[in-house]
Amino acid sequence: MSALEHKHFVELRAKLQDAVVKCSERCLYQSAKWIAELSNSLPADQFPPMPDIDLDMPMHDAEQPDPAIPIVISSNRDMGEAILEAREASKYLLAKSYFDCREYDRCAAVFLPFNDSREPLTATTPVKSSKGKGKESGPSPLATPTPPRNILPQLSQKALFLALYAKYLSGEKRKDEETEMILGPADGGTTVNKELVDLGRILEAWFSDRVAKGLEDKNQGWLEYLYGVVHIKGKSKDAGKNWLMKSVNRYPYNWSAWVELSEAIDSHEQLVEIVKNVPENIMSTIFFVYASQELLQTYEELERYLTGVEGIFPDSLFLKTQRAMLLYHSKAHEQAEATFSEILNTDPHRIDYLHHYSDILYVRGARPKLAFLAQVMTATDKFRPETCYVVGNYYSLKSEHEKAVMYFRRALTLDRNFLPAWTLMGHEYMEIKNTHAAIESYRRVVDINRKDYKAWYGLGQTYEILGMNLYALFYFQRAASLRPRDPKMWQAIGSCYNKIDKPRQSIKALKQALKAGMRTSDEVGSSFASGNSGGEVSVGWNADILFEIALMYVKIGEVEQAAEYMELTMESEEDDDRGPGTGVTNTSSEARMWMARYELGRGNYTRALALANEMSKDEYEPEETKALIRELRTRMESKKP
Repeated sequence: MSALEHKHFVELRAKLQDAVVKCSERCLYQSAKWIAELSNSLPADQFPPMPDIDLDMPMHDAEQPDPAIPIVISSNRDMGEAILEAREASKYLLAKSYFDCREYDRCAAVFLPFNDSREPLTATTPVKSSKGKGKESGPSPLATPTPPRNILPQLSQKALFLALYAKYLSGEKRKDEETEMILGPADGGTTVNKELVDLGRILEAWFSDRVAKGLEDKNQGWLEYLYGVVHIKGKSKDAGKNWLMKSVNRYPYNWSAWVELSEAIDSHEQLVEIVKNVPENIMSTIFFVYASQELLQTYEELERYLTGVEGIFPDSLFLKTQRAMLLYHSKAHEQAEATFSEILNTDPHRIDYLHHYSDILYVRGARPKLAFLAQVMTATDKFRPETCYVVGNYYSLKSEHEKAVMYFRRALTLDRNFLPAWTLMGHEYMEIKNTHAAIESYRRVVDINRKDYKAWYGLGQTYEILGMNLYALFYFQRAASLRPRDPKMWQAIGSCYNKIDKPRQSIKALKQALKAGMRTSDEVGSSFASGNSGGEVSVGWNADILFEIALMYVKIGEVEQAAEYMELTMESEEDDDRGPGTGVTNTSSEARMWMARYELGRGNYTRALALANEMSKDEYEPEETKALIRELRTRMESKKP
């Protein structure tokens, strides 16, 4: 059953189609594509079919209207803005044609009287700071003591946005041109967009002028979006979030603003607070699902939100992708793979998010499927960073690590902000024992996105290998704070505490790993995975973790506690109410050997012999087991009267 009435579907489609035009006019092509796909995923049965048209019918007698404004240009209800847009229509079309040809400086020069970044854009010129050894602290580079004077010509908001956005992209283009080779000797990752400061001053002056004239309520939200992006790029995240929230409050259908806002959020608490301050509509609901997924959240309320939105857009591949990602984060890899496979079959030319599909295939060891995915994506667009990433994943699965590095570097050459490629390149450098390059790769990720737990975990592993356990502990703790329900994170912390001789802290961390493993199995079974995850979810108690806890108790001399956990390690072999058993493993056999010697020391020869006989059947350490059995029988014989 549809979640909306028919008239609401009609209104929603009209708003989405209008948003596609508005985003396209401002050259926000990714946002326009996303909105268009969403509009096209509305259920067809909610809209009556169009009547058939006889194309052979003579039309020369029909009166042909002569529209004054082309249909590709959206209307504007603000009379002042509409007059300005009509007056500058020719210039706007010229500027947009330059933008479409990637001639960003020419596009900006159509409307702005200054297009040379070497000339001052405002009455105030920034003072260059003197060079010094210490790290300077002070206000944001975008901040100015007094608001600069607005020297812009009278332009519509649409024209001003197009010109300033072109100027921003021109700076991004020059930044990429000035950047050195990936991880080259001069590649410090510090190249910046030199247009940011001037753009910040122009926008600050424009907004100050609007407030002074009492026109703030007539702002359309697009320039607020650009100002938010400029602030975030200038390392003023809080100010950027505020401007982005202003943007989505004024115009909620700019998906690019929602994406930028999501990337600026560091925690679920921040997300909840932001949702309270944005309009409650279909866009904010989709944003909540998307941002929660990016924060690795997996809980039943999120499932309810996603199901509700899917009822409105049943054919949305984006929403199906979000479901697949939520299953992936929940460790339900089999179902996530099936969902991604369905998406690929529906639209084999859609490359978005397929690099995550390759991660799932890599984890499952599905080499033929990964090879097929790489072939499909290469045939579609071999010069997309996602394609290079998938090919790199394929070579990594084949253990051809040098080739994998080559393709990950190629992905980063195409887009240096494609963070998953930095992470996997770090993994590959670890495989070929290049720890310096691995650390630098991981650092590039956390410098941009501090929410990427894989990069923090990779840094921890690298420093652990180098024997720098305190550094490793810090990075593992950062990873665990982002992924508290992943037992692997807590197990790594426990291992580090053991290496720095803090066994009690190690025990606490390892017990947390046990709890996380049990919680993961319960949540996946009840929420996203519907109870069947293909045996890939961590269920029951992990025998390795139980054994490590037992060894920590041995280390601090609490032998009785150690014996309890050794017993639990052996019990993990059998099926019980905690989940399916693991069967006999080396870990459980080691626990059985320890328990046999423990019972021997206590004089409980009967139990010790029973345990030793079990080890003999399992053929675990046959010589040591035989020696133990002989010793036990000798002692039992000596005790007979």
